[in-house]
Amino acid sequence: MSPVSILNISSSRFILTGFPGLEVHYLWISIPFSSIYAMVFLGNCMVLHVIRTEPSLHQPMFYFLAILALTDLCMGLSTIYTVLGILWGIICEISLDSCIAQSYFIHGLSFMESSVLLAMAFDRYIAICNPLRYSSILTNDKIMKIGVAILCRSSLLIPPVIIRLKFLNYCRPHILSHSFCLHQDLIRMACSDILFNSIYGLALVISNLLLDAVLILISYIMILHAVLAIASRDERIKSLKTCVSHICAVSVFYIPIIGLTMVHRFGKHLSPLVHVLMGNIYILFPPLMNPIIYSIKTQQIRRRVQRLFYLKRM
Repeated sequence: MSPVSILNISSSRFILTGFPGLEVHYLWISIPFSSIYAMVFLGNCMVLHVIRTEPSLHQPMFYFLAILALTDLCMGLSTIYTVLGILWGIICEISLDSCIAQSYFIHGLSFMESSVLLAMAFDRYIAICNPLRYSSILTNDKIMKIGVAILCRSSLLIPPVIIRLKFLNYCRPHILSHSFCLHQDLIRMACSDILFNSIYGLALVISNLLLDAVLILISYIMILHAVLAIASRDERIKSLKTCVSHICAVSVFYIPIIGLTMVHRFGKHLSPLVHVLMGNIYILFPPLMNPIIYSIKTQQIRRRVQRLFYLKRM
């Protein structure tokens, strides 16, 4: 599409970027992406099913894991239409309203995942540092309140910055840098005053992602201090093993975010393909890896999954 035709596109339509330079290979590229989305849906649905049907997993840690799996499932649903739509040649552009809605869900679900990981860090802190009061502190009522707080924090803080996107004047070429819509992509194309979006967006990142990361780090410093005070080496190792799955989940969430931020900030000279790949890793890597991590590292889930597949083979 020529620059002239792009500039003549209605202000309510935006071009979705697939994989620059690889257009002739889209059919082949769609195979691994379709497989990844299938694994995201099957893996997270399996985790939710196992937690729901196994009474021994009706514990605070697994309730938080269920929220995490539901968040990852929704993240996959929020992007599958545009990503696979481009690769299958179904769509090449998106309306402003749809773009704003997708941006809201992507950012809201990212903040929600960060909040859940923080809640899971709090759960591990209580379990290791105050085990005798664990069941009295994390009651079902408190877990429900934490879940509602996570949902409110993730969904109610974003609308002011997202709704304003509807009223911006987009006079620059309407070409998104990814196969989905992000807030920073839309304000980059705006000719209106974006000071509010820039400041509010930065405040959201600091008060959510950055603050959560710092609190998670502090919780693990306190956990490590408590574990080192345990006299028995076997007990120390056993306590730390209960944190491995959560540490892995934190890593697969924050490392892609850091990578994408670095690419956007310092990688302007890099190929657009690098930006697209990092964006897809940021969206798909945590939902793909979390069910695998918890199925492998969490003994209760691993045994339940093995029993589930064994019964299906009978």
